[in-house]
Amino acid sequence: MSAVGKWDSAMPVPKWRTRLGATLSVLVLTAATAAGPGAGAAAAQAYEPINGSGSTWSANAIGTWIGDVAANGIRVNYESVGSTRGRTMYAQRQTVFGVSEIPYQQGADDRGVIDDSAGRAFGYMPIVAGGTAFMYQVKVGGQPVRGLRLSGETVAKIFTGQITNWNDAAITADNNGSALPSKKIIPVVRSDGSGTTAQFTTYLDKRYPGIWRPFFGRTGFTSYFPNPGNKFVAQNGSDAVAGYVSANYGDGAIGYVEYSYAKNKRDWPVAKILNDAGVYTLPTEYNVAVALTKARIETANRDPKVYLTQILDGVYGNADARTYPLSSYSYMIVPATDDQNANPELPMTKARGRTLSAFAFYFLCEGQQKAGALGYSPLPLNLVQAGFDQVKRIPGHEDKLLDASKCNNPTFDAANPARNLLAEKAPQPPDCDRKGKGPCTEAGGIPPAAGRGPTPGGAGAGNGGTGTGTGTGTGTGTGTGAGTGGVPVAAGGPGAVDPETGLPAGTDNGTGTTGAAYGTATELAAYRDDSTTSLFGGLAVVELLLVLILPAFVARRLARRRQA
Repeated sequence: MSAVGKWDSAMPVPKWRTRLGATLSVLVLTAATAAGPGAGAAAAQAYEPINGSGSTWSANAIGTWIGDVAANGIRVNYESVGSTRGRTMYAQRQTVFGVSEIPYQQGADDRGVIDDSAGRAFGYMPIVAGGTAFMYQVKVGGQPVRGLRLSGETVAKIFTGQITNWNDAAITADNNGSALPSKKIIPVVRSDGSGTTAQFTTYLDKRYPGIWRPFFGRTGFTSYFPNPGNKFVAQNGSDAVAGYVSANYGDGAIGYVEYSYAKNKRDWPVAKILNDAGVYTLPTEYNVAVALTKARIETANRDPKVYLTQILDGVYGNADARTYPLSSYSYMIVPATDDQNANPELPMTKARGRTLSAFAFYFLCEGQQKAGALGYSPLPLNLVQAGFDQVKRIPGHEDKLLDASKCNNPTFDAANPARNLLAEKAPQPPDCDRKGKGPCTEAGGIPPAAGRGPTPGGAGAGNGGTGTGTGTGTGTGTGTGAGTGGVPVAAGGPGAVDPETGLPAGTDNGTGTTGAAYGTATELAAYRDDSTTSLFGGLAVVELLLVLILPAFVARRLARRRQA
């Protein structure tokens, strides 16, 4: 070896150096494999970036899927600007796709603005299911109350200004005589054109027309929630609604958002809503899946203006005890084959269509596996197949991807598309969540009425305690478990479930312990949403393995030199 420490190529290479070189080669290969197929795929296939905009209801799912496919070289930019704005941007040819909870109104909306595609060809494609939830904040003795129960009628009266205090008799009755303190209710609504608002007000118009229509001034739904005299707090976007309700100044507030936003706020409490079976339920993936078995999807009329749109009357009145009444689907508005011919200046090209079809295949299949953890519910097989039919209309789509048999979806029974396996295995609610019983025992829950003890038989483990957990691989996560504000393991008999997870009480969570504690990976080491994702992911693996293995080689080499 020379004085500067460089190896002379004429000298024989010692065995330890050969073994180390071979090991490093294996490590590099291992790292490339660990980085996933995206490392090779990104180099082999150049996907042209695409952009979309729209729904905030769906935004958390879409954002996760965008992060997932970035490692494969699929670049998607999405602006969470609300369904109304998303439909408009698609019509104005500013985006490749839009996302909305409701279709184009094919005329003027309730503000007199034309709401159609302006001649641009399109189709609706279901992307994810979920429940519109009611986040709330009510503190007693400085501590947030959990386990609030509300009927649909009570909700309707709160959001039309008829119920204004948390100690109202209707709220007390919903909670079986357990009263909240006198405190002003602060309804938090959307200020922008919102599919979430449209879904909520459709429910109000269908189920409580005598309450909703006098307040609204006419029949039907709206994307712009009425705020007469600015009596309510109006916020732009679901994230802002969730932020207001969960803020320090939000005591007394209640707002409507997709359940995912409550999950992202460390499982912020949401109200259990009364269904037609007389049970108060949460918008878990199971309860949403059960509810949507009664949804009617338009498949007979192939007119793109109505094809695959949803009719939810049967969902609102579903008599299954596991139903969450305000369950629905969200849709992607995708370009059709003749779109490019209609206007050559559109942002749509076959190259972008190829990117969109690859993105769609991911979220219609593998992406649905993540729906439950994010606060959504996965699509059943018939809607995934219908989604593939819509993808086939996109110019430049990749046919080789469109095979439902290759989908890894928790609802699928490939032999029977009409079945929804997730709905079939959904657990029954605890008896204490039935009307006239309970409320279920939980730490931080509404105290029982005077002269009546708490009702046992509640859910397994709580969602109130916070902690840190370790996600898969090198990811870090946030864990939840029994703690202050959590739900203790029930003393009740069989059939009790955790109302936050929808799982049977005391279910083994995979760690050898019971309860609902879990970890969610928030960011993998070296992961960034850019083209260096796979590279730095691989280098991170190499670095970790070198730290573990290299010292052993050095120690062995030094020992042999001392022996010599």
